[in-house]
Order: sequence, then structure tokens, then C-alpha cells
Amino acid sequence: MIPIKLKSLILKSIVTLLFTGIVSCNIKEKKKETAHTYPDIYVVGAMKDAMFKGELYSKIDLDTISDKNGLYGLGPQTQLTGELLIIDGKCYVSKVVSDSTMTVQETYKTGAPFFVFGNVKEWKSVKIPETITDMKALETFVDEQSKEMKRPFAFKVSGRVSDATIHIQNLPPGSKVSSPQEAHVGQADYTLQDEAVDIVGFFSTEHQTVFTHHDTFMHLHLITQDRSKMGHLDHAIFENITLYLPMK
Repeated sequence: MIPIKLKSLILKSIVTLLFTGIVSCNIKEKKKETAHTYPDIYVVGAMKDAMFKGELYSKIDLDTISDKNGLYGLGPQTQLTGELLIIDGKCYVSKVVSDSTMTVQETYKTGAPFFVFGNVKEWKSVKIPETITDMKALETFVDEQSKEMKRPFAFKVSGRVSDATIHIQNLPPGSKVSSPQEAHVGQADYTLQDEAVDIVGFFSTEHQTVFTHHDTFMHLHLITQDRSKMGHLDHAIFENITLYLPMK
């Protein structure tokens, strides 16, 4: 005959073992799920440090990013002398030639005072409703479509713009910067009309003034599909575009 107290201890031990086993399985399952999600986004430097502290020097050399398979990234060039975009592992640098012309060069031999990047090797496409025609509506749509996603994340948009404005930073050599106004001295704006484009964006509700401006949750760079024009996207009227989000 087993004493009542001993029975109670045995039952408690069995319950504890069962509970521990269930929790352990849940933790392992969660780790498994996390391991299969898309990689983290990496942020180097901060927009606010360039704009307000004048930290325009290179905080990352892009040719030091080792994994270029499915690599995406964006930011300004060191000393704010151009714009940078990495799309599908290829890096482009745009520079001002005149108010109406620019150069776009494919090279990793460049750097940035702040930069955001990550690897995405699989995408899921989301057809964007025809009612989504401008950047503010796009931001709301991306936010709604990504509520369950790990943030920040990279995304792509492909299609046509009937009208768009992009800019390229073109700060004169030797300039000192302590405000956004000073940082944008020499900036050139370019108008695009009826162009087939690819847009790379990074979305976050936690990185305003780090890699997005203070009034938005996304940072976008546009490149035409013939790769002849590229810059920071300020304004767009979209036509027949598709959104691509990272797939787990």
C-alpha cells in the first residue's frame, strides 16, 4: 500500500514532467518556425546622424557585404554625392550630371553614411488594387498586408508609373552639414513619365529618422527597368503595379 502523501508526490512529478515536455516541444516548434523565416534586416548608421551631426563619411563599404545572393539595400552615397541601390544582388550608383541628366553605374566599389540591407531569396506577389495610385496609399496597403510579418522588412514593387519624381543627392565637396536643409544643397530632382520601373523599399514603424524620414514608415528607391535612371523616390502615380513581400 502506497502512502497518500507519496501518491500525491508521484502525481505531481508526473504532471510536472508532462508540462515540461509540452513546453519544451512548443519552444522547439517556435525555434523551428523562426529558423524558416526570412533573414534579419541590417541597419548601418542613421539618417539623423548624417543630417544633424554631419556624419557623411562611409560607415559601410558595400563590397564588404559578403552574401550578395538575393541582396537588397539602399541609402545615399558617402558625402551625399549620389544614391545607392542594391537590387537582386546588383549594386547601382546614380550621380548628377546636370538638371536633366544622370549617370547610373553598376558597381560595389562605393560606401554610405547610412544604409539598410537584407537578403530575400523568395518573394510572394500581391496584386495591388487599382485604387492604390500614390505613395501614401501604397504605404497604408503595405502596412495592412504585413501585420503578421517580422519587421523591418524589404519589399519590391514592379510595374509602371505614369508620373514620378526622384532625386539624387549632390552635395558640393567640402560641405558641412548640420540640418536637412544643408544636407540637400545641390540635390537634383528628375521627373519620369510613363516608365516601366522596379522599386525597392524598406518598411518599419520603428526606424523613422534612422532609415526612413520622420513622416513615413518606408524608404523607396526607384530604378527604371532599362537601368538608365535611379534615385530616391519622392512622388509617384502608379499604374498596374505588383507588390512583392518576403516569403517565409
